Amino acid sequence: MKLKEFLSVRAIEFQSINVLEDPVGLAELRRLGARSVPVLSRGDDWVFAQNIGHVVKFLGLNEATGPVLSAVELMRRLELFMSTAVQIIPLMPDDRLELHVPNRPRSYRVLGHHIFRIPEALLEVVAGATLSYEMLTAAPPAGMETSADIAAYGQRVLGQVRAWWDAKPDKAGREAVETYYGRQLLQEYLERTTWHCGQHVRQWDMLLRMAGITPATTLHEPDFAGLPMPSSVWDG
Repeated sequence: MKLKEFLSVRAIEFQSINVLEDPVGLAELRRLGARSVPVLSRGDDWVFAQNIGHVVKFLGLNEATGPVLSAVELMRRLELFMSTAVQIIPLMPDDRLELHVPNRPRSYRVLGHHIFRIPEALLEVVAGATLSYEMLTAAPPAGMETSADIAAYGQRVLGQVRAWWDAKPDKAGREAVETYYGRQLLQEYLERTTWHCGQHVRQWDMLLRMAGITPATTLHEPDFAGLPMPSSVWDG
């Protein structure tokens, strides 16, 4: 039985905790001792759902897991997503940056910063840091007020990511890195970094279109092929 089929059939036994607008869910998260989402729980047992392999093991499924794409291809996609973001983020009028995105208490400005904070955290992790939830959710620094400011930051991070990857002698991604949801192979963490960044670039593209702006540069379905992308652009 496939993972999605299993969850559909056995959903009554498991709970996917959503705390964005649910105080009951937040209380349950705190009771379990988890500090971030997504979390899958069964009774008092729970697992972070960032890694599909961990979910499969928790559910007792006999499913093959692991990235479909090589580390080299994942890096190519990440660079594509980041470079696309650098081009389309400045198209957003500055007077819209404090609006909130659909279904989440997050401003456009915070989202724009977050797009590049994801790969910036990757650089910190490969340098020896343990990924924390707080690293990913850091607020934009003082002075990052305009779309141009965000894009300039993104261009710097893109250059740093390219320099790190170009200098890396072994590009298989089989070494381990530390995250708040457990030790991961670099290839696994790179996959999550890549689709996470790509998902938010999809969102920015949609925000532009909601504002009546059609970007000349955009992403297409083949750009997401082989990545475990969410089915929807927005939560909920």
